[in-house]
Parts: sequence; C-alpha cells; structure tokens
Amino acid sequence: MRFTKENFAMLILGIVTYIADIGADIWVARNYFCKEMYLWCSLTWLIVLLSSFVIQFFSYTWFKEDNDVKLGWICLLHSFHGGILTRYWFALKCGYQAAFKQISSDNQLIDDLSNIVNKIAIDAMADISMLRLFKTFLESTPQLILQIYILMTSSDSAFSQYISIVVSFSSVTCSTVDYQISLRKSLPDKTKFTRLSSKITYLLYKLFTLTSWILSIVLVMILSTKGAFVLIALLWLGSIWWTLKQHTEFCKSTTAEVAYRTMVGIILLFTFFNIKGEKTKVPLSVYYGIRVLTTSAILCACMFWKSSFNGTNNLLYVMWTVALTLVLGICFLLVYYKFFHPSNQCTQDVVDGPEPEREEMCRRSKFLMQ
Repeated sequence: MRFTKENFAMLILGIVTYIADIGADIWVARNYFCKEMYLWCSLTWLIVLLSSFVIQFFSYTWFKEDNDVKLGWICLLHSFHGGILTRYWFALKCGYQAAFKQISSDNQLIDDLSNIVNKIAIDAMADISMLRLFKTFLESTPQLILQIYILMTSSDSAFSQYISIVVSFSSVTCSTVDYQISLRKSLPDKTKFTRLSSKITYLLYKLFTLTSWILSIVLVMILSTKGAFVLIALLWLGSIWWTLKQHTEFCKSTTAEVAYRTMVGIILLFTFFNIKGEKTKVPLSVYYGIRVLTTSAILCACMFWKSSFNGTNNLLYVMWTVALTLVLGICFLLVYYKFFHPSNQCTQDVVDGPEPEREEMCRRSKFLMQ
C-alpha cells in the first residue's frame, strides 16, 4: 500500500469541494433570508446542521475507538464542528510525508517506518472518505432535492441556487468515486480502483442513477408533499430492514452501531451499496428493479395528474430527463459490472468478527462496499 502524490492531490481537492459545498449552502441560505423566504432559509440551515452533528458524532467516535486515551482537545474541535477539517489536517500531515518525503532504502527499519506512515495516511484518507460519503447523503443530496423543488415551484430564481445545485452534484458524484478509490486502497485483498475507464464508468453510473432518482423525488413532492414523505419513509424502513438482516458489526458501541445502521438506511434510499462486501448480483438486481418500477410509477402518475403541475417550470423536460438518465445509468451500471468490477471478495469473515491481530484492517473491511 502506497500513499501517492495523486492521493495527496485528491485530499486537496476534497478540502476545496468540502469548503465550496458549505459556502454555497451559506450563500443560498443568506439569499433566502434577505428575500424574507424564512421557511426555505430554515430548511437549508436545518439540513446543514443535522448533517454536521452526525458527522461530528461518527468522527469523534472513531477517534475514541482508534485511540485508547482521553482526547479533550479533539472533543473541543468536534464541538465546534471541526471534525472533518481536523481529520484533513492529520491526513495532509501524514500524506505529505508519505507522498513526498519517503525514499526507498535497503535499511529494514527505514522501510518499516515508511510502511507505517503510508498505512496511517491511507487509513486517514479512508476515514475521511467515509465521513464525506455520510455528508453526501445527509446534506448534499437533500439540498439538491430542496433547491430543485424550489426552482421548479417558484417563478423567482437566484444565481446562488444554481451554484448550490452544481456544487452539490459535484460533491455527490466525486465523493462516491473517491470513497471507492480510498476504500479499495485501504484493503490489501481488494482489487485497486486504478483504471481511468473504470472510474469514469463508475462515476457516470452513479451520476445518472442519482440524477434520475433525485428528480423523481422532486416530482413526487410537487404532486404531494405528504406522499413524498410516505414514499421516503417506506423505502427507508425497507433499507433499515435489509441492514438489520445483514447483522452489521461496524462500530464497537451499541449506540454507534444503531446510528451507523440508520445512516446506511439513508444511503440506500438514494443509491446501492453492498453492506458487507459480499456478492452483489441478486441484491443489486432487486434494488434497481424496484428503482425502475418506482420511477416508472412516478412518471405515470405525473402524466395522469398533469393539472397538479400548473405553474411548474419545464415539467416535460424534467420527465424526459428522469427517463433518459435512468436508462443511461442502468446501461453504465451493466458496463461497469461486466467489465470493471473486481471479482475478488474479502477473505475476512466479517460476521464472525475480526481476528485480534488484524483488528484495524478488519475495521476497514466492514465499510460499505460497492
């Protein structure tokens, strides 16, 4: 396992997109406040703050699990919502040393130290990518749904709304790809995500399927807000049931594990991830089969109740976009799993728990996998 200059550059890009995402949300919330649109301002801030609280919880919990000492100053930084930035600081510090300062040597001691530094940097990158993934589906995706809904139901639009949508879409797609790259790098028995063609195919598969589903939820919200909440609640309960059925053992404490399973349920609302790193053919087929049926039903409902969309901007364009992106997403999914998905499976039995001498590696093996 080597932490490369490319990985270091990805860390820098991650910081930039993270700050840009927060900045765009603050900008659009401020504009809503200035226009006395207090409901939209409150909802925008609520999504940001809820996401941040959850991220701080997981970040601090992992710090405690990885360090058997009191972390007073770490707790203080997390109290001020600086969890991810704190982790970025650690990752950049170790990553710079691993990528730019390490040299090959015949000295066994130097090589051992080099391997330790590389492992610390890679593990730090894996934790950050996991937290960014959580943020994506707790904050960026709901923000996308909210901002697109406001644009479609309002005759007044602002430049900040478009910026927020573009930044959120970029954050969603980049974080899912970055997560896969860093996860595979942190697990020695997984095929690495190195080919550019596989990264592009995976990115397009996620981008198109997520776009289709986000726009579908927006259409349901326009038809009936209550109906949208019922649909999301039913799908979330189904996701939670599937997560409980997998008997995940990611966190050491019961509270953290419950929060983790809840978070997995939210992620599964929007996109497919294999919870235990096992074979995916049947779960994947069922998941996207349900997605196709649900999206088709939503489009049929929109055609039947067109009158409910009076005053809504560009309904037909949105419906065509939903259908087209779903088809493209499924096509890229099939291409990815046919030609690029690794056939290697994790050799560690995550259900039986980690072996004592491989605890750290096995903690990584319990991450969500694609």
